[in-house]
Amino acid sequence: MAQTFPFEVHTPSRLFYDAQVEEVIVTIPDGEFAVMADHAACIAPVVTGFLRIKDRDGVWKTAFTANGILEVKEHKTVLMSEAAEWGSEIDMDRARNARDKAEGILNSARLKFETENAALSLRKAEYRLKVRELENQEPR
Repeated sequence: MAQTFPFEVHTPSRLFYDAQVEEVIVTIPDGEFAVMADHAACIAPVVTGFLRIKDRDGVWKTAFTANGILEVKEHKTVLMSEAAEWGSEIDMDRARNARDKAEGILNSARLKFETENAALSLRKAEYRLKVRELENQEPR
């Protein structure tokens, strides 16, 4: 059996996840970052994308997370994120509407802050849709 470590995910509104895990993979500005038991202590910025968790039974689960900070400590690993959602929590119609609205703004925006905000909204909507699609393929 693989070694496990405590992992928590906090959002401003709730404790999203709290369990022993074998591995965690988060999206960082340069790509993906994996943490396993006995990882060196560090702090890393997390961007909107996938959160992949390999639980103590070796089963992979995927969630959506928005920007945040990952802190790897000697005794546990903590992700503090603006938002975190399992695929089953994602409203597909709402995500599609958010994607369509962001695409419309990107096509008509004239100011830099408009395009940056719309691009971020588009990224969030697209990852939410992908996580929902992946959940239909993954065993829970």
